[in-house]
Amino acid sequence: MIDFTQVSATASPDLLTPDNAVVLFVDHQPQMFFGTGSGDRTAIINATVGLAKAAKAFDVPAVLTTVAAESFSGPLLPQLGAVFPDAEIIDRTSMNAWEDPALVEAVKATGREKVVIAGLWTEVCLVLPVLSMLDQGYEVYVVTDASGGVSPQAHEHAIQRMTQAGAVPVTWVQVLLELQRDWARTETYGAVMEIVKEHAGAYGLGVVYAQSVIGEHAAG
Repeated sequence: MIDFTQVSATASPDLLTPDNAVVLFVDHQPQMFFGTGSGDRTAIINATVGLAKAAKAFDVPAVLTTVAAESFSGPLLPQLGAVFPDAEIIDRTSMNAWEDPALVEAVKATGREKVVIAGLWTEVCLVLPVLSMLDQGYEVYVVTDASGGVSPQAHEHAIQRMTQAGAVPVTWVQVLLELQRDWARTETYGAVMEIVKEHAGAYGLGVVYAQSVIGEHAAG
């Protein structure tokens, strides 16, 4: 039963906001992309950079981590690093990022309980830390289109495993618009529109069209 005296025009605390989230990027590196076969790798790169720019636009803390960068996997995706040029990149030996003390401390230092995570590969480098974070009480949101596995089955089964454990599957555009949530928020409106035009495909073209016909302040 609904208690109608408690119904009001307020947002759910379950929603992601610039003040309650941290974004974790795991192992977006050349060797990991070489082995990704679950989807178009160019699309995964686009989604990853779009997610990074979303975090940047809303001043959401971002933690960047790589695995065996010098011995096997190669450097961080340059397009991702360009969004956060001053960020420390935490390189690990562990497949499970949550078994690396420096990574855990970096996430803890943000004071955020909602972790938005993306990475390669879904079935290893995402499943292991996601299950570990859930076990320790974090709320975890897996950005499925900014992640990839070695095959479609590996990717999908990993998402199913994480979802069954309590993680929430999302897409990068969903994260972007959930952070904005109101087109009247003018302080981030312009940045959001630029991200959409650069990375959101047909949606971005729609914004270009609307702005050309209606004006620069056409809502998304």
